[in-house]
Amino acid sequence: MAGYRSSRNAEDIKREIAAAVSNMKDPRIRDGLISVVRIEISRDNSFCKVYVSAMNGIETAKTAVKALNGAAGYIRKEISSHLTLRITPALQFYATDSIEYSAKISTIINSLDIKDDDNDEVE
Repeated sequence: MAGYRSSRNAEDIKREIAAAVSNMKDPRIRDGLISVVRIEISRDNSFCKVYVSAMNGIETAKTAVKALNGAAGYIRKEISSHLTLRITPALQFYATDSIEYSAKISTIINSLDIKDDDNDEVE
């Protein structure tokens, strides 16, 4: 049961972080489309690693991470006001390029010239 509870808490925290980030007015965050990719919570819920990505690339994500680490206390307060947790985890933000990487993969796949074999019927 502990695994189910921790994964549910992780999803709730991820949702609240995304909502708090979307409400922030810092231009370093507003300039790029920032997305919370994944989070990792320690076993005792005292620490949380938050991985964010930006559509504009890794440099935009790194700039946003600086702003988010500065606002970690505000985001933690927002989490504690919306969720009933015994311990609200301390937040540390990290930049990742997963959105940019997946967009490149999608472009490569779409550029391939694959013929549709569904029209060929076996007699």
